[in-house]
Amino acid sequence: MSSPITKVRQRQIAQTMETGKRMDGRTLTDYREFTIEQGVIEKAEGSARVFLGKTQILVGIKVETGEPFPDTPNEGVMTVNAELVPLASPTYETGPPDETSIELARIVDRGIRESKAIDTEKLCIEPGKKVFVVFVDIYVLNYDGNLIDAAALAAMSALMNTKMPNYEIKDGELKLKQGYTQLPMKSHPVTVTIGKIGEKLIVDAAMEEEQVIDARLTMAINEEGNICAIQKGLSGYFTPQQLIEASKLAREKADEQRKKLKW
Repeated sequence: MSSPITKVRQRQIAQTMETGKRMDGRTLTDYREFTIEQGVIEKAEGSARVFLGKTQILVGIKVETGEPFPDTPNEGVMTVNAELVPLASPTYETGPPDETSIELARIVDRGIRESKAIDTEKLCIEPGKKVFVVFVDIYVLNYDGNLIDAAALAAMSALMNTKMPNYEIKDGELKLKQGYTQLPMKSHPVTVTIGKIGEKLIVDAAMEEEQVIDARLTMAINEEGNICAIQKGLSGYFTPQQLIEASKLAREKADEQRKKLKW
C-alpha cells in the first residue's frame, strides 16, 4: 500500500496514541476533514468525489439493462469494482485487480447490499428476463489512508445522485421515454472503520497509522443505528469489550458523517 515506515516511527506513533493524541494532532476519535462533491462525471448516471484528508476517491455509476440472477428473478443487479489508479501511490501498479482493490470493492458492496440500500425490486423490468444493472466503479485517485470509509461514502453519495431513464414495455419491448427518475433507495448506510493500535481504538487511520494497526473492524450502519455489515481485517484481535466500544464509536461517527450526505 505504501512505503514502509521505520520501527522508530512506528513506536513514536504508538506511544503518542497512549497519550490520547495522534501525530497530526487529532484525538483518537477524530476524522480528518472531508468534503463530498456530487455530479462530477457528466456522462455517468451518477457520480461523486470524496476528499478525506489527502485521500481522494471518485465513484461513477452506470445503469444498463441485463438479466437477473436465477435466484432473484424479480430484482435488479448491483456490481461494485475498485481500481487503484497508479498515480494515487508509488506502490500502485497497472494490471489486474490486486488483493487491496478486491477487498475494497467487496467491503463497499457488502455495506450497500446488506443494508438493502437500493430497492432492487423496483429495478425489475420483466421478471426472470430483464432488469436494470447498476455498476458502481470506484477509482482511488490519491491514497493517504482509510480507503474503505472514503470509498463507501463516495459510493453512497454517487448512488443518491443517480438518475435512471423512464421506460415502458410496449409489445414486449423496452421503450425508453423522455426524462429521468431517481434511483430507488431504501436506506443510506454509512461505513466506519475502527483500527486497533496496542489497546487503543482509533477512527480514520492515516497512511502511516495503517502500517501500525494490529486489527481493523469495518461496520456499515443504517439510519436506525443498526449494523448491517461487518468485516474484520488484519491478523490482530478485538476483545469482547473492545467490540462493544468499537460498535458504539462506529454508530456515533456514522451519525456525524450522515449529516454531510446530500439527500
